Amino acid sequence: MPSFRSRLVIFAFKLRQFLKLRFKVRIIDWDTSIPELRDQVEKGANFFGKIPRKFHLEIHDINGLNAEWIIPENSDKRSVILYFHGGGLVVGSASSHRVIVSKFVKESGISALVIDYALAPEHPFPAAIEDSLKAYEFLRSYGIKSENIAFMGDSGGGNICLASLLACKEKQLPLPAVAVVLSPWTDLNNTGDSWTSNTKKDNLCWRDAQNVFSKYYAGDHDLCNPLISPLYGDLEGLPPLLMFAGEHELMRDDAVRFAEKAAKAGVDVKLRIGKGLFHCYPACAPLFPEATKALKEIGEFLKHHLS
Repeated sequence: MPSFRSRLVIFAFKLRQFLKLRFKVRIIDWDTSIPELRDQVEKGANFFGKIPRKFHLEIHDINGLNAEWIIPENSDKRSVILYFHGGGLVVGSASSHRVIVSKFVKESGISALVIDYALAPEHPFPAAIEDSLKAYEFLRSYGIKSENIAFMGDSGGGNICLASLLACKEKQLPLPAVAVVLSPWTDLNNTGDSWTSNTKKDNLCWRDAQNVFSKYYAGDHDLCNPLISPLYGDLEGLPPLLMFAGEHELMRDDAVRFAEKAAKAGVDVKLRIGKGLFHCYPACAPLFPEATKALKEIGEFLKHHLS
């Protein structure tokens, strides 16, 4: 059963949406203004708090790709988390995710590079994957070994994270040491049972967004392309994976099915399903015990593999 504090947070989320205190847009369709939606996401980022004191934020340009270093005190850039922000591949940015990423940086003591990968519909597939590989190659050219790099992402960024692993395999690039994903969108066909079974339980995600965002991102490409929907890829040889999803979220089975397939392919994969919880719940630490426990596990996982 979910903790009392997690149920309070869920109630607060629902109340905020009912009162339209967080987002004015609650249903996404083909007429939804994407610039307005992006603006609301940026304004809503302050819900997660502020970057911890004594953290250093450094803006960097990677051949035209905007990126942000988030560096904790007494740390350096010898080990790095390459982070891909969420937002359905259409909204979100490095700045909107600063506070979320800083939680993982603080817990692990490892610096993070967060990139503003190209967003659909202006820049559909494969632009975002190309940007992710550009950032990865930048880190390696910077002198950081692949065994000291972790890929990490949430939601749509989880898609980019896992698809980038497959792209590295395809291009015969060294794979990073590990990957961590929160509620990854692994199947842009949206065929998992949870897309139906959790329709009434998931009151926190935008309704119908997955169909619009999926088309915006994939364009005329096949949705079963593994670099678009990593669930359909050859997962053999991937590095250790740590995955999280909420029991009551629409994307739950995107994580479940990917983890099952990865395990069958011999990948060291750990999947945590938050009982009664929601999309990307670890990002809410330390508001309730389940999120705090997940945050600590992520920190230990990263420190163990990147030490």
